[in-house]
This record gives sequence, structure tokens and C-alpha cells, in this order.
Amino acid sequence: MTAAVFFGCAFIAFGPAFALYIFTIATEPLRIIFLIAGAFFWLVSLLLSSLVWFVAGTTVGHKDGPVQKYLLIFGVLVSVLIQEAFRFAYYKLLKKANEGLKAINPEETAPSMRLLAYAFMTLVIILLHIFWGIVFFDGCEKKRWHTLLVVLLTHLLVSALTFISPHYGINLASAYTAMVLMGVWAFFVAGGSCRTLKLCLLCQDKDFLLFSQRSR
Repeated sequence: MTAAVFFGCAFIAFGPAFALYIFTIATEPLRIIFLIAGAFFWLVSLLLSSLVWFVAGTTVGHKDGPVQKYLLIFGVLVSVLIQEAFRFAYYKLLKKANEGLKAINPEETAPSMRLLAYAFMTLVIILLHIFWGIVFFDGCEKKRWHTLLVVLLTHLLVSALTFISPHYGINLASAYTAMVLMGVWAFFVAGGSCRTLKLCLLCQDKDFLLFSQRSR
């Protein structure tokens, strides 16, 4: 039962992201490099967030009650701000790299439900970061700074949902609503349309089919 729960939650959390990697990233070496660079920026942002959390925790000390709760909220807000700042820095790096490339050319029911909730939340966070990145970079490219603010606010909103973790239904429903909205936005920002979606679903998209054949 433990192994089944583990693999089930792992596939729920990372399956769609792994599928996206296989079909959109793995076939292009340059995209793999960009993916590793993006992961590096994200890890550095988490390192700085952890450093801020450590300093704040050391300053406050081992106090109980509301102090720890407010410290947790402060840590989440700072972490989101740092992550979005590094996302902007990564965008700037990609712009420089693009210019350079152009120049070159039962008893376990409760625990299982909790683990499933964590798995589904991990899935939505992974997909949201993909959609946030697309929308964020488009906003930077077109100088639509309000778009960056929307990404920042939705990131803060989804992060704040973790504070109501016992209420898994509200948490997941809100997070998936945000994911669907951001996904639709990212789809149209990336050049998608109802027509292209229909062609893709009916396997009539010639560009996609040619790309798949070249990948093989």
C-alpha cells in the first residue's frame, strides 16, 4: 500500500511535467540548457529565501504562538518576491543569450488523502510555474508591466493558500482555478487559438506533425 501511494502520488505530481519535458524539451539540446539554467535560477532564489528565513528565525528566537505564524507568512511573501525577481533576471539572461545566438546563428485513508492532496498541489504548482513563465516573459517583451503584477499577485495568492492546508478542497479548487486561467492566458500568449487547438486535437496540425517526424 505504501509503495502504491508513493508511486501514485509521484506520477500525479510529476507525470504531466515529465511528459511536457519529453515532448517539448528533450528533443532540443538548446532547450535543455535553458531548462537547466532556469532550474539553477530557481534554486538560487530558494537558497536566498532560506537564508532570509534563517536570519529572521534566529532574530525572533524560539517563540511560540502568533509570532511563528507571522514569521511563516513573512517567509512565504519574501520567497515569492525573490522568486519573481529571479524570474525577471532569468528573462534578461535569455534576452542576452538570444542576441548572442542570433549573432552566432481505511486506517490509511486519511494519510493517503493528505498525500494525494500534496501530490495534486505539487502538480498545479509545477504547471503554474510554466504558465507564469510564459506570461511573465511576454509581459517583459511587450513592456506590459501590469502583467508582471498579475503574475506576482497570483503567485502570492497560491502560496497563501497553503496557510489553509487542512481545507484541502478549498485549497485545491482555488489553485486549479488559477492554473486553468493562467493556462488559457499562456496558451493565447504563445500564439494559440481556438482553430489551432482544434487542429491539434484532431491531429490535423501539419506543423506539429512535421515537428514530431523530425524529432523521431
